[in-house]
Amino acid sequence: MAEVSQMIDSDVFLAFSTYATIVVLKMLLMGPMTGYYRMTRKAFSNPEDTAIHGRNEEDKKKFLRTDPDVERVRRCHQNDLENIVPFVVIGLLYALSGPALSTALLHFRVFVGSRFLHTVAYLLPLPQPCRGVSWIVGLLSTFSMGYRLLSTSLVL
Repeated sequence: MAEVSQMIDSDVFLAFSTYATIVVLKMLLMGPMTGYYRMTRKAFSNPEDTAIHGRNEEDKKKFLRTDPDVERVRRCHQNDLENIVPFVVIGLLYALSGPALSTALLHFRVFVGSRFLHTVAYLLPLPQPCRGVSWIVGLLSTFSMGYRLLSTSLVL
């Protein structure tokens, strides 16, 4: 058990905890951002959400619609869910496998930077291939950690 506590107290684990917290908080903030866009664009997906805007049933139906800006923020949030959750799981296992601090920091920083760039590219929107490149860079960082785990740490 002493080995597990040493792994958790390591600089790599502390770095992972920091960067994982940053991207998870970023992902969590996308929910309120979607709500903000829904409110300011008056574009709702559920009838009960229109109650504060519509006086009668006909008015409420006008607000049951899709809006391109709301959908853009929603898709960005969905992309975060698809990429940050695997990073957290694989990154945790990677951090506990005892990699060099400099290599781990490179993986963590590249992933976090790519997710922030991806969000900016998605929401502004910046021209492609900016969003695609930022997505693939983060994905490659996660795959690189996974490859290291499979090739050095795990017994199949």
